[in-house]
Amino acid sequence: MKPALAKKGVDLTVHVFTDYIQPNQQVADGDIDMNCFQHVPHLDSFNKRKNTNLVPVGGMYLPPMAAYSKKIKNLSELKDGARVSIPNDTTNSTRALLILQQAGLIKLKDPKNLFSTAKDIAENPKKLKFIELEAAGVPRSLPDVDLAVINTNYALEVGLNPKSDSIILEDVNSPYANVCAAPESFKDNKALKILVAEWGSEETKKFILDKYKGTVIPRKD
Repeated sequence: MKPALAKKGVDLTVHVFTDYIQPNQQVADGDIDMNCFQHVPHLDSFNKRKNTNLVPVGGMYLPPMAAYSKKIKNLSELKDGARVSIPNDTTNSTRALLILQQAGLIKLKDPKNLFSTAKDIAENPKKLKFIELEAAGVPRSLPDVDLAVINTNYALEVGLNPKSDSIILEDVNSPYANVCAAPESFKDNKALKILVAEWGSEETKKFILDKYKGTVIPRKD
């Protein structure tokens, strides 16, 4: 993407972060212009907690969340009282719970509430026990739990393929597609618009499909 942007007069500098807070905080503080890493529910949650006004400025792709296990091969083997690890940040926790609901393991009080937590589970027939961890740490819990619901970026880092290794795969119509975000005052910047458009280019879509072997779905324009 960087060479393509350079041809269009955009000099892109990439900053890599290892958590879900600093990318938004540094945009809010004016240290960087924009970020590209999160879904809208996470952005909304950050704005609400930090009283900021970052806005989504364009789509990227959908990295489907999935549930994995080293102890069972399918859900029919999941025992009552099984231990399930999920991310502890509000939006990814909700996302994980929605995936478990999708599989029929639980039922939430309000499936449309994108800020649900384990306390909002209305039905839990298998009496699953939830272990809430920092998202990056969920993959490391796999040997100790019966099921782990993992964000795709962290799954890929430990060699897990959501398409072939998961027991539950997030529905393709999930509202959790990743977007780029920027301050409201920067959303009409010319360079920003060029970068956002590049995420939808055929070259970028092909790169995403090739690099992630179909496990990440490019945005649909």
